[in-house]
Amino acid sequence: MKDTELTRRKLMRNTSLMAAGAVAAHLAGRTDAAASEAVERVATKGRINQSVSRWCYGSWSLDQLCQISKQLGIKAIDLLDPADFATVKKHGLVCALANSHSLTNGLADTRYQEGCIAKLREVIDATSDAGFPNVVAFPGNRRNIPDDVGIENTVAALKQVVGHAEQKKVTICLEYLNSKVNHRDYMFDNMAWGVEVCKRVGSERVKILYDIYHAQIMEGDIIRTLRDNEDYIGHYHTGGNPGRNEIDESQELYYPAIMRAIAETGFTGYVAHEFVPKGDPLQALTYAARICDV
Repeated sequence: MKDTELTRRKLMRNTSLMAAGAVAAHLAGRTDAAASEAVERVATKGRINQSVSRWCYGSWSLDQLCQISKQLGIKAIDLLDPADFATVKKHGLVCALANSHSLTNGLADTRYQEGCIAKLREVIDATSDAGFPNVVAFPGNRRNIPDDVGIENTVAALKQVVGHAEQKKVTICLEYLNSKVNHRDYMFDNMAWGVEVCKRVGSERVKILYDIYHAQIMEGDIIRTLRDNEDYIGHYHTGGNPGRNEIDESQELYYPAIMRAIAETGFTGYVAHEFVPKGDPLQALTYAARICDV
């Protein structure tokens, strides 16, 4: 990389951190309403619809997260329960992806399918009633189930609920996770597995949640993969690797290029930040929103 490019990236990062740091200091001791007014709007271009995962910002109330996100230009909150929907609506935001059933006891294991399907139906109804777009789903852990059998079982389970999702205009997003570091034994740990499930179900209401952090650990080749499989991706998550922390120069992925590639596919869904800040959360989220606004 050219020295000028390194300098540009360093300047962008320092500018973002200085701005966020100033805001963080300004927020000390202030009310939520005043705090929201002090946050700089950094996502303005609209090519990438940004969201943020609730669980990564536990030090803030949901109201605070909504206020700060809206002021930054982030349009949605990820991984909420239906009980939280009224709060995001109050702030004029969207729940881009709703929680559903167990991550480990999922659709690929016939012992858990009935409960997973029931939960999916329940959350699809609530998501549709709120006018929100997506619900997350998981095949769960392998437990010695061969991958081809896991595909068959997951497809069979999804076919029992996809008609309901189509009727309610809600997309089920099957999440790709790594089985190397964070989720040992998880079945959907390579893109080909999820694409095959989507092909066999054959519905626009079953897509892949392409988690870039997890995909980088398992297969890498992020931009080529998302371009080759754009028809099967319904949602994205970000995260720095290694460590699932800030998406800055401390990690190996270059998110501005990834965001440009996503935008070039014509993707109109949401890209959600799902990283756990090691430092100041406002600085981390401000920086992420800025560099992903391509």
